[in-house]
Amino acid sequence: MQDIIAQLEAKRAEARVGGGQRRIDIQHGKGKLTARERLDILLDPGSFEEYDMFVTHRATDFDMADTIIPGDGVVTGWGTIDGRLVYVFSQDFTVFGGSLSETHAKKICKIMDLAMQNGAPVIGLNDSGGARIQEGVASLGGYADVFWRNTQASGAVPQISVIMGPCAGGAVYSPAMTDFIYMVKDTSYMFVTGPDVVKTVTNESVTQEELGGASTHTKISSVADAAFENDIETLLEVRRLYGFLPLAAGQKPPHRPTDDPLNRDDISLDTIIPASANQPYDMREVVEKIADEGDFLELQKDHAGNILIGFVRLGGDTVGVVANQPLVLAGCLDINASKKAARFIRFCDSFEIPILTLVDVPGFLPGVAQEYGGIIKHGAKLLFAYAEASVPLVTVITRKAYGGAYDVMASKHIKADVNYAWPSAEIAVMGAKGATEILYRSELGDKDKIARRTADYEARFANPFVAAERGFIDDVIMPHGTRRRVIRALSTLRAKKVQGPKKKHGNIPL
Repeated sequence: MQDIIAQLEAKRAEARVGGGQRRIDIQHGKGKLTARERLDILLDPGSFEEYDMFVTHRATDFDMADTIIPGDGVVTGWGTIDGRLVYVFSQDFTVFGGSLSETHAKKICKIMDLAMQNGAPVIGLNDSGGARIQEGVASLGGYADVFWRNTQASGAVPQISVIMGPCAGGAVYSPAMTDFIYMVKDTSYMFVTGPDVVKTVTNESVTQEELGGASTHTKISSVADAAFENDIETLLEVRRLYGFLPLAAGQKPPHRPTDDPLNRDDISLDTIIPASANQPYDMREVVEKIADEGDFLELQKDHAGNILIGFVRLGGDTVGVVANQPLVLAGCLDINASKKAARFIRFCDSFEIPILTLVDVPGFLPGVAQEYGGIIKHGAKLLFAYAEASVPLVTVITRKAYGGAYDVMASKHIKADVNYAWPSAEIAVMGAKGATEILYRSELGDKDKIARRTADYEARFANPFVAAERGFIDDVIMPHGTRRRVIRALSTLRAKKVQGPKKKHGNIPL
């Protein structure tokens, strides 16, 4: 028996060093942790249970039979984060560059199947050179097996991808189908084809960082939700994100008791709206003043800054926030903002997370580029997402709510549950100046008359009371009491049930 135990420990020791100490040193030299070190940070201490430690590849071509490494380049299993179950895989770049083989894929598929069966999220730590070329179509088939499971898991359990090294070719599509993607600055990359192929095919010269680095994907493409300085910071932020999420569809996110009073007023909100309608203010400050302890986990912070998305807690419960940001493009809705918010809304709706919408929107961004880019279809994505959502929806209009953008931003007409407005709210087809110039075009030569017409329009429509008279606004509330009123509104909506028409699913404009 002692010999068998010694043999077991020897095999485990072999598996734990992956590709060997030399490759581990190279990994550390790049500022990267190993697959197992990453799991040590991500998961609660001592909670990790590993599966398939001794699995090896089956390839024999290209002398592959001469290189057999236990685990085959990926560490899989389950553990806990803050005591809550999670299934994980962590690719090991020290073993064949983390490349995906048939057995590597089967290991990932196994824990994804278990996650769906047991109702727990999946977190993937990606650090891979792509498909293992030596295995040819078998590795491609492995990717497809993973892709299929990503699709099945979508909306059933949360999926988080962390890009911690290269991620190229077919490897990028699995993360792309997950709910959230975090990257590490300077050491992680995502692209369908690398710089050399781009140069060959299109004659464009581009670096890895420019083509698929963290800056590119958090600012331009919006593929990634956030990027952080190093492996440790990134994994700690994943733990923070995980704390806002439920384990699976049909379950509630964890309640976190708070010392922040539910009826706390914030007098500073009464003066946050500038005197001039054309002067911006920071909507992020409004979100933080409403949230428990000012904690706002913002997503896609560096992309489409004219809209804010992310999670807060109100009274200890997770709430998704969508808010126009007047500091950027005056808070207009454009193509990028519409796509950004629509996907977030659909995630919240999938997992029973209520949505708070803070509105200050002058309309959709005009322009040839927007029209050619399909603002009509992309704006419709946001409208579709809100109208389809059956979770509790609470809306607060802080200032402008003009035109079709008023309708889109969780208005009463698309079945938002509770709609409040601050006294500073202006709900109208358009701003007073534009409306006056259209209604009284024949009087444009008389500046005094137009000024009087504009002032009259503002007196009649630059307020929330016309909408309130029609029941489109449930109440006009004081800004300082927003936190209290929103928490009370959400408390009445906990048992909300919506029965839609019988159908397989809608056809969102993609």
